[in-house]
Amino acid sequence: MLTDQRKCLSGFEARLVALADEHRYLFSHATLPSTAGPSGVRLGSSVMDWVERVAGIRRWVRDGERAPHKPLLLLYALGCFQRRGGEPIAFSAAEADLRHLLKEFGPPRETSPGYPFHHLTSDGVWLVDTVNGAGSPGSGLGRLRESQAVGRLHPDLLRALTDDSQLVVRLARQLLDANFAPSLHPDICRFVGLELDGVELVPRRTARVRRGAEFRDQVLMAYEYRCAFCEYDGRLGGAVVGLDAAHVRWWAFEGADELANGLCLCAIHHKLLDKGVLGVTAERTIAVSMRFTGDSAAAKAMVLSLVGRPVRGPQAGLRAVDRANIEWHDRQVFHAPARHA
Repeated sequence: MLTDQRKCLSGFEARLVALADEHRYLFSHATLPSTAGPSGVRLGSSVMDWVERVAGIRRWVRDGERAPHKPLLLLYALGCFQRRGGEPIAFSAAEADLRHLLKEFGPPRETSPGYPFHHLTSDGVWLVDTVNGAGSPGSGLGRLRESQAVGRLHPDLLRALTDDSQLVVRLARQLLDANFAPSLHPDICRFVGLELDGVELVPRRTARVRRGAEFRDQVLMAYEYRCAFCEYDGRLGGAVVGLDAAHVRWWAFEGADELANGLCLCAIHHKLLDKGVLGVTAERTIAVSMRFTGDSAAAKAMVLSLVGRPVRGPQAGLRAVDRANIEWHDRQVFHAPARHA
């Protein structure tokens, strides 16, 4: 009955229901919080407190633009915690890694690793010290280097992570779900050294998996179980294999689970769409980033040959991808400029 009711919800309403599910779950597993310490962060904060605090990290938001700078730094810090405990993170040691994360998983525009290292201090989860004492010197790379800036997770968060071995995974999943396409989660976790296996899924994630399965069935049927970019239609014993339902506008950024936001793509082209190597033009042709290079016959056949090829549409009478979702992907994910046909 509940599942049938949720099918009728809009994307926004479904998010509210899922968030309420998660809060009920976390409250039932949480310890009672203690009083606030001098820092304003509640000492001995419960699981629910920290998940909410991380979910509420302030990010620059305008017209659906992506700003995953702080989430990427926090994921990096959580990976360091899993490997080395609460050891401080020197900016000089982390700068190259943060630059790589922002380049690989951030929006197409240029950004600085100094931005999240400094600005995350405003969210109650991260502290920065220098040779001159406590407090960040600012977001400038020169200042962070010269002052030998060192960042660390807030002591109360470290205590909570140490007391609850599952909290690091819950926080990481919150950050990943809220900021990145699912196809990118394994790559991000591998780079930052996060292990997310073996922890019970909260209701929000299980509800999301259920809705994702319904979306996949709808999209694959609409596109007749064939990749909209390359026509791949593989099966194994009659079962579809290697095909995904790709969100053009990511679910984390109000991308709905509906045909107007979906494409049936083979696994490799889904990944390349989410990485910004591939895109869709206003004319419904395939865009390939000039920044992508590949000399092998496979790279040429699977990627470079797609330049300007028409995107396969859904069956007659079914809704194609909305222009607004195509434009969002072009602004926020695709690595412009596009190659010429």
